[in-house]
Amino acid sequence: MKAPVKLKKMKLLRFGRDFKPDQEVILRDYLAIERTRLANERTLLSYIRSSLYLLLGSIALFQIKKYPNFEYLALASLFFSIIFFVIGVYRFTLLKKSLKRLYYMSESVNNGDDK
Repeated sequence: MKAPVKLKKMKLLRFGRDFKPDQEVILRDYLAIERTRLANERTLLSYIRSSLYLLLGSIALFQIKKYPNFEYLALASLFFSIIFFVIGVYRFTLLKKSLKRLYYMSESVNNGDDK
């Protein structure tokens, strides 16, 4: 009689979930990590939203031909739009790495591993 064939699980691309709950981490701590992760994603989206608003304002200021001095304001708005986007992505990745490190450190402490 043949042994059943084991199928490999396909890894799906998930946006923010890089870790799975462990039996050693209690539910309260896991939920706190999830809340922080969701707040981090929400903050990234607000940075993107602010960046897009500044970009739209910059485009609108470039369209005004009657006042040539608004071109400097449009360039400043475009510059700050790029800066907001870069800062948002940087802060998102920084906190995401910090959360992963904290989660895995708590996992190793619970298992008795020394790092």
